[in-house]
Formats: sequence, C-alpha cells, structure tokens
Amino acid sequence: MNQPLTSAQLSTLKTALRGRFEELLEEVRQDLVKADDDRAALLSDRVRDLEDESLMDLIADIELADIDRDLEELRDVEAALGRVREGSYGFCLKCEEPIPFERLRAYPAASRCRRCQSLYEKTYAHQPSPSL
Repeated sequence: MNQPLTSAQLSTLKTALRGRFEELLEEVRQDLVKADDDRAALLSDRVRDLEDESLMDLIADIELADIDRDLEELRDVEAALGRVREGSYGFCLKCEEPIPFERLRAYPAASRCRRCQSLYEKTYAHQPSPSL
C-alpha cells in the first residue's frame, strides 16, 4: 500500500505545480500574441494564392490545438493546486488511495493512481474527439 505524502514531498510538489502553472500561463499568453500577429500579417498581405491560404489555415489550426493542449494542462494544474488547498492532493479521485510520490513527481497534476488512470484511459480511449 502506498503512503500519504510527507510534508517535504508535498512542499516539493506544490512548488513544482506553481512553477508549471506560471510556465503554462506564459506559454498561452505568448501563443495568443503570436496567433494575433499571424492573423494581422495575413490581413495585411492580401495578395496570396489558395495554397498559401490553406497553409496558413493549417498553421492557425495547429497553433489553436497547441493553445488548447496548454489550457487543458493549465486546468489540470489549477485543479491540483485546489486539491492542495483542500487537503485532498495526493489521493486518487477514483479509489481514494494515496498516489505514489514517484508518479506525482513525474506528473504533479495527476489526479488518479496508475491503476485507475489506466482504467480511465481504456474506458475513454475510443471516445470521439476533435481532430485537425
């Protein structure tokens, strides 16, 4: 059976979560500025052929997918910080067993133990999701 986190481990993970939150926030800000700059460049360059326009649409879609991925991780990190405040951080949301420190060190926003995460992924692996 896994042991609950020690106060030193919790402190280490809290610092990692806060740092990752700030990193992601900055990445999203930069990506949004870049996407706006790209759109402005497109609008100022009216003479393009359809291939250029299609390529720019693809690039915009990829940029938006990157932003969506970062926002999803940002929400996960924010939820983990909320669990820290509530005192439930480090426990699996499904089985309520302690999540091993090694797993949390690898992915501090983890909300499930390895076993429950595996079951979750098997259950939802074939769910339709938007794609480019």
